[in-house]
Amino acid sequence: MRADRHSKLLELNKIYHGDCLELMKDIPDKSIDVVITDPPYGILGGSKTIGGSKLYKANEYNLDWDNERMNENIFKELQRISNNQIIFGYNYFSDFLPTTNSLIVWDKKEKNNWFDNFSDGEVIWTSYKEPLRIYRHLWMGALRRGKRIKRQHPTQKPVELMEWIINNYTKEGQTILDPFLGSGTTAIAALNTGRFFIGIEKEKEYVDIANKRIEEHQEKAKKR
Repeated sequence: MRADRHSKLLELNKIYHGDCLELMKDIPDKSIDVVITDPPYGILGGSKTIGGSKLYKANEYNLDWDNERMNENIFKELQRISNNQIIFGYNYFSDFLPTTNSLIVWDKKEKNNWFDNFSDGEVIWTSYKEPLRIYRHLWMGALRRGKRIKRQHPTQKPVELMEWIINNYTKEGQTILDPFLGSGTTAIAALNTGRFFIGIEKEKEYVDIANKRIEEHQEKAKKR
Protein backbone atom coordinates (compact mmCIF):
# COMPACT_ATOMS: atom_id res chain seq x y z
CA MET A 1 0.00 0.00 0.00
CA ARG A 2 1.32 3.42 -0.89
CA ALA A 3 0.94 6.32 1.50
CA ASP A 4 -2.08 8.55 0.89
CA ARG A 5 -0.56 11.79 -0.34
CA HIS A 6 -3.77 13.69 0.42
CA SER A 7 -2.70 13.64 4.07
CA LYS A 8 -0.61 16.71 4.85
CA LEU A 9 1.91 14.52 6.65
CA LEU A 10 2.44 11.88 4.02
CA GLU A 11 4.69 13.49 1.46
CA LEU A 12 7.12 10.75 0.54
CA ASN A 13 10.90 10.92 1.06
CA LYS A 14 10.62 13.82 3.47
CA ILE A 15 11.68 14.43 7.09
CA TYR A 16 9.28 16.22 9.44
CA HIS A 17 10.56 18.14 12.47
CA GLY A 18 8.35 17.75 15.53
CA ASP A 19 6.85 15.53 18.20
CA CYS A 20 5.88 12.25 16.57
CA LEU A 21 2.92 11.62 18.89
CA GLU A 22 1.35 14.89 17.78
CA LEU A 23 2.27 14.57 14.10
CA MET A 24 1.04 10.99 13.78
CA LYS A 25 -2.48 12.14 14.65
CA ASP A 26 -2.68 13.51 11.08
CA ILE A 27 -1.85 10.12 9.52
CA PRO A 28 -4.88 8.06 8.44
CA ASP A 29 -5.39 4.51 9.73
CA LYS A 30 -3.26 1.84 8.04
CA SER A 31 -1.87 4.29 5.46
CA ILE A 32 1.78 3.32 6.14
CA ASP A 33 3.08 -0.03 4.99
CA VAL A 34 5.70 -0.55 7.70
CA VAL A 35 7.03 1.35 10.70
CA ILE A 36 10.71 0.65 11.34
CA THR A 37 12.07 2.56 14.30
CA ASP A 38 14.36 2.62 17.32
CA PRO A 39 12.50 4.56 20.05
CA PRO A 40 14.48 6.23 22.84
CA TYR A 41 14.74 4.21 26.02
CA GLY A 42 16.85 6.28 28.37
CA ILE A 43 20.32 5.71 26.95
CA LEU A 44 22.34 8.80 27.76
CA GLY A 45 25.72 9.74 26.40
CA GLY A 46 29.03 9.10 28.02
CA SER A 47 32.22 7.21 27.46
CA LYS A 48 32.80 3.47 27.40
CA THR A 49 35.77 1.32 26.61
CA ILE A 50 36.05 -2.19 25.24
CA GLY A 51 37.43 -4.73 27.71
CA GLY A 52 38.76 -1.96 29.93
CA SER A 53 41.20 -0.80 27.25
CA LYS A 54 41.35 2.60 25.62
CA LEU A 55 40.70 1.14 22.20
CA TYR A 56 37.54 3.17 21.80
CA LYS A 57 35.91 6.03 23.61
CA ALA A 58 32.41 7.03 22.57
CA ASN A 59 31.61 10.63 21.79
CA GLU A 60 30.12 12.61 24.66
CA TYR A 61 26.40 13.12 24.13
CA ASN A 62 24.05 15.19 26.21
CA LEU A 63 20.58 13.99 25.31
CA ASP A 64 17.60 14.44 27.59
CA TRP A 65 15.16 11.77 26.47
CA ASP A 66 11.60 12.52 27.53
CA ASN A 67 10.99 9.05 28.94
CA GLU A 68 7.58 9.89 30.33
CA ARG A 69 6.25 10.29 26.79
CA MET A 70 7.48 6.84 25.81
CA ASN A 71 4.27 5.14 26.85
CA GLU A 72 1.59 2.92 25.39
CA ASN A 73 0.05 5.82 23.42
CA ILE A 74 3.09 5.92 21.13
CA PHE A 75 2.78 2.22 20.32
CA LYS A 76 -0.98 2.39 19.86
CA GLU A 77 -0.47 5.13 17.29
CA LEU A 78 2.24 3.17 15.49
CA GLN A 79 -0.09 0.18 15.22
CA ARG A 80 -3.03 2.35 14.16
CA ILE A 81 -1.31 4.06 11.25
CA SER A 82 0.65 1.10 9.82
CA ASN A 83 0.06 -2.43 8.60
CA ASN A 84 3.24 -3.80 10.21
CA GLN A 85 5.80 -2.61 12.71
CA ILE A 86 9.47 -3.40 13.43
CA ILE A 87 10.56 -1.85 16.72
CA PHE A 88 14.00 -1.92 18.35
CA GLY A 89 14.34 -2.24 22.11
CA TYR A 90 11.75 -4.94 22.75
CA ASN A 91 13.24 -5.67 26.18
CA TYR A 92 12.38 -2.09 27.19
CA PHE A 93 8.92 -1.94 25.61
CA SER A 94 7.52 -5.44 26.09
CA ASP A 95 4.71 -4.10 28.32
CA PHE A 96 3.40 -2.01 25.43
CA LEU A 97 3.63 -4.55 22.60
CA PRO A 98 1.75 -7.80 21.87
CA THR A 99 3.47 -11.13 22.35
CA THR A 100 5.25 -12.29 19.22
CA ASN A 101 7.44 -15.15 18.04
CA SER A 102 8.74 -13.02 15.19
CA LEU A 103 11.73 -11.38 16.82
CA ILE A 104 14.99 -10.23 15.25
CA VAL A 105 18.17 -10.53 17.30
CA TRP A 106 21.05 -8.34 16.19
CA ASP A 107 24.31 -9.98 17.30
CA LYS A 108 26.76 -7.08 17.56
CA LYS A 109 29.81 -9.13 18.56
CA GLU A 110 29.68 -12.17 16.28
CA LYS A 111 31.57 -14.27 18.83
CA ASN A 112 31.15 -15.97 22.21
CA ASN A 113 33.04 -15.27 25.44
CA TRP A 114 33.61 -11.59 24.72
CA PHE A 115 32.42 -9.72 27.79
CA ASP A 116 32.63 -5.98 28.34
CA ASN A 117 30.40 -3.05 29.26
CA PHE A 118 28.62 -3.02 25.92
CA SER A 119 25.50 -5.04 25.21
CA ASP A 120 26.04 -8.17 23.12
CA GLY A 121 23.16 -7.24 20.84
CA GLU A 122 19.65 -5.89 20.47
CA VAL A 123 16.22 -7.52 20.44
CA ILE A 124 13.83 -6.21 17.80
CA TRP A 125 10.07 -6.81 17.94
CA THR A 126 8.08 -7.35 14.74
CA SER A 127 4.38 -7.79 14.01
CA TYR A 128 5.08 -10.39 11.31
CA LYS A 129 4.38 -14.13 11.43
CA GLU A 130 7.94 -15.23 10.82
CA PRO A 131 10.44 -17.35 12.79
CA LEU A 132 12.96 -15.63 15.01
CA ARG A 133 15.89 -14.39 12.89
CA ILE A 134 19.46 -13.52 13.88
CA TYR A 135 21.49 -10.92 12.02
CA ARG A 136 25.21 -10.84 12.80
CA HIS A 137 27.06 -7.60 12.20
CA LEU A 138 30.04 -6.41 14.27
CA TRP A 139 29.28 -2.98 15.73
CA MET A 140 31.23 -2.47 18.93
CA GLY A 141 32.79 0.93 19.36
CA ALA A 142 35.64 1.26 16.88
CA LEU A 143 35.26 -2.38 15.83
CA ARG A 144 32.78 -2.30 12.97
CA ARG A 145 32.18 -4.39 9.91
CA GLY A 146 30.98 -2.88 6.64
CA LYS A 147 30.97 0.72 5.46
CA ARG A 148 32.89 3.18 7.61
CA ILE A 149 30.60 6.04 8.55
CA LYS A 150 30.99 8.85 11.05
CA ARG A 151 28.92 8.28 14.16
CA GLN A 152 26.56 11.23 14.47
CA HIS A 153 23.95 9.85 16.88
CA PRO A 154 24.38 7.86 20.12
CA THR A 155 22.22 4.96 18.89
CA GLN A 156 23.14 5.12 15.20
CA LYS A 157 22.70 1.80 13.36
CA PRO A 158 24.69 0.36 10.44
CA VAL A 159 23.08 0.94 7.07
CA GLU A 160 23.66 -2.74 6.28
CA LEU A 161 21.47 -3.82 9.20
CA MET A 162 18.61 -1.58 8.14
CA GLU A 163 18.93 -2.74 4.53
CA TRP A 164 18.79 -6.38 5.66
CA ILE A 165 15.62 -5.73 7.68
CA ILE A 166 13.98 -3.81 4.83
CA ASN A 167 14.88 -6.42 2.20
CA ASN A 168 13.61 -9.30 4.34
CA TYR A 169 10.43 -7.77 5.77
CA THR A 170 9.16 -5.29 3.18
CA LYS A 171 8.55 -5.11 -0.56
CA GLU A 172 10.01 -2.76 -3.14
CA GLY A 173 7.87 0.34 -3.57
CA GLN A 174 6.42 0.23 -0.06
CA THR A 175 6.48 3.17 2.33
CA ILE A 176 8.47 3.04 5.58
CA LEU A 177 7.90 5.45 8.46
CA ASP A 178 10.53 6.08 11.11
CA PRO A 179 9.07 8.43 13.77
CA PHE A 180 12.40 8.54 15.67
CA LEU A 181 14.62 9.07 12.64
CA GLY A 182 17.75 10.27 14.42
CA SER A 183 20.60 10.72 11.94
CA GLY A 184 18.62 9.25 9.04
CA THR A 185 19.93 5.69 8.61
CA THR A 186 16.45 4.23 8.00
CA ALA A 187 15.83 6.77 5.26
CA ILE A 188 19.12 6.01 3.50
CA ALA A 189 18.49 2.26 3.69
CA ALA A 190 15.00 2.76 2.27
CA LEU A 191 16.37 4.69 -0.70
CA ASN A 192 19.07 2.05 -1.26
CA THR A 193 16.46 -0.71 -1.44
CA GLY A 194 13.85 0.95 -3.63
CA ARG A 195 11.42 1.93 -0.88
CA PHE A 196 9.89 5.28 0.08
CA PHE A 197 10.45 6.81 3.50
CA ILE A 198 8.79 9.29 5.82
CA GLY A 199 10.83 10.47 8.78
CA ILE A 200 9.93 12.32 11.97
CA GLU A 201 12.57 13.70 14.32
CA LYS A 202 12.08 15.87 17.40
CA GLU A 203 15.58 17.34 17.56
CA LYS A 204 16.35 19.97 14.90
CA GLU A 205 20.05 19.13 15.07
CA TYR A 206 19.37 15.59 13.86
CA VAL A 207 16.90 16.74 11.22
CA ASP A 208 19.72 18.78 9.71
CA ILE A 209 22.20 15.90 10.01
CA ALA A 210 19.78 13.45 8.40
CA ASN A 211 18.95 15.79 5.53
CA LYS A 212 22.66 16.35 4.89
CA ARG A 213 23.40 12.61 4.91
CA ILE A 214 20.55 11.93 2.50
CA GLU A 215 21.66 14.75 0.19
CA GLU A 216 25.24 13.45 0.16
CA HIS A 217 23.99 9.92 -0.48
CA GLN A 218 21.89 11.05 -3.43
CA GLU A 219 24.81 13.01 -4.90
CA LYS A 220 27.03 9.93 -4.71
CA ALA A 221 24.31 7.82 -6.33
CA LYS A 222 24.15 10.22 -9.29
CA LYS A 223 27.87 9.78 -9.92
CA ARG A 224 27.73 5.99 -10.09
